[in-house]
Amino acid sequence: MVSRKVKITNPTGLHLRAAGNLCKEAMLHKSMITFKYVGGTANAKSVLSVLGACVRCGDEIEFTCDGEDENEALEALVTAVENGLGE
Repeated sequence: MVSRKVKITNPTGLHLRAAGNLCKEAMLHKSMITFKYVGGTANAKSVLSVLGACVRCGDEIEFTCDGEDENEALEALVTAVENGLGE
């Protein structure tokens, strides 16, 4: 199991398009992927779970990946967030 914190830089946070892009990236990996945010934990492979987290610009989340490709998954997700999730 590996984890890392990352800051959300998208001006509108994890709204629908950004949440969808995050989930698409997470679904490419076999590992279980979650993230902690202020108030709880979300499943990174579920758009509804990501949207329900109400993550805003400037918030910090901590990804946790557990599985056979956990290192690759963590790097890919952190890179995606740092690059603005396609926006």
